[in-house]
Amino acid sequence: MTQVCVSIGSNIEREHHVRSCLDALDATFGDLRVSRVYESEPVGFEDGRNFYNLVAVFDSDWSAGELQAWCKRIEQEHGRRKGTPKFSPRTLDIDLLTVGDLVGEHDGVMLPRDEILHHAFVLLPLSELLPNTPHPEDGRTYAELWSTFASDRQRLWPIEFDWKPSPPR
Repeated sequence: MTQVCVSIGSNIEREHHVRSCLDALDATFGDLRVSRVYESEPVGFEDGRNFYNLVAVFDSDWSAGELQAWCKRIEQEHGRRKGTPKFSPRTLDIDLLTVGDLVGEHDGVMLPRDEILHHAFVLLPLSELLPNTPHPEDGRTYAELWSTFASDRQRLWPIEFDWKPSPPR
């Protein structure tokens, strides 16, 4: 089993889509570790709706391609459509951040995801959830990376958000 990190974001019906995504992750992979949820200002978007963002970590023996396909399928099930402009509102965005210590292209997926080093809404929750874990390519821990990050590039703040996995059936 390999540790997998995904980022989750939504700025349409945020609470509903984030909860539903976490439920799907839990039902598929189980034993999720989840960061705090942050509300963040949109980066690059003309539509000014704020996002909810968080990171989830779980173990899986799936390949990077299988994980990526699963993420895209769940996005589509939540109303995300291919071909929409990059910086447009979205019901759900699930990005594969890391799969173990893989670096480079694997099954058509570039790992680790570049956003880790460039966006507060990814790095801050990752640094809180896995502070002592080194970035697979950079080598510094996520806590070290966050401590030197210019956090004034994007405003984000933690929100109250309770999610509990559904009881087994």
